Amino acid sequence: MASRGYREFWGLFFIAPFLIVFFAFEIYPFLDAIYLSLFDYGIGRKEWIGFGNYASLLTDDVFLRSILNTFLLVLGVVPVTIIFSIITASLIIGKSSGVASFFRASFYLPIVTSQVILSVTWLWIYNPVSGIGNYSLSLLGIKPIMWLSDTSVSLIAVIIVVITWSVGQPIILYLAAMGSIPSDYYEAASIDGASGWRKFWSITLPLLKPTTLYVIVTSTIGAFQTFVVVQLLTGGGPSYSTTTIMYLLYETAFKYGNLGLASAMGVVLAVLISIFSVIQFKIFKTDVEY
Repeated sequence: MASRGYREFWGLFFIAPFLIVFFAFEIYPFLDAIYLSLFDYGIGRKEWIGFGNYASLLTDDVFLRSILNTFLLVLGVVPVTIIFSIITASLIIGKSSGVASFFRASFYLPIVTSQVILSVTWLWIYNPVSGIGNYSLSLLGIKPIMWLSDTSVSLIAVIIVVITWSVGQPIILYLAAMGSIPSDYYEAASIDGASGWRKFWSITLPLLKPTTLYVIVTSTIGAFQTFVVVQLLTGGGPSYSTTTIMYLLYETAFKYGNLGLASAMGVVLAVLISIFSVIQFKIFKTDVEY
């Protein structure tokens, strides 16, 4: 039998490529961002200011608004994604293989499609004059909505777009998780006279908890990093009503050339994501095995 040191060496050898890429493209950029956030840094200038950038962010109304918008986007996207995915997967799981494959492909298609293409498509849907969105509302006798220029609606419009490409992977994951639940549990529940709803609530949902944890964490991270749809649909407007932290970071760095302040925004965003992730792990962690 191989010695423990020998096994550990080959274990580290095989994960070394991943570790190298992880440190090169994840850890080092983050540490560098922390370093740059301590400077007034831009093209042709680099002056140490300590925590000056962070102090500026605390008094920046636009940045504080971007945090609020980002939180609202996360709260709008993640719960709807989870609920819709679980319900859809529950409806698909009992169908024939052909029907199930059709719906899997239909919901997964937006994931393999460029977000730029999807955003441009939704830009046409939201067109106040010729878009299918207002046309559909007119069939119901509802007045046209200025989807992307009304401050009370624009963020909701962005949330809808993000949800459309966020549900595909969770549906596939929930289908796989539901398919792996032993049928013995449901048979025993049927013998005890449990209804379909009771089976779903007492058997399916608890055993989906590990999958739900993964989906919640990844969906939250994705929602926090929303950028493409904001850039293409609203440009952060109107009146900063759709400006997210990621979009403001992009503008600060590449439009205004303040890389130090943008790095501080990136650090704040990373901290917020970490806090949310830790809370979610504490709430949804489980030792369920089946």
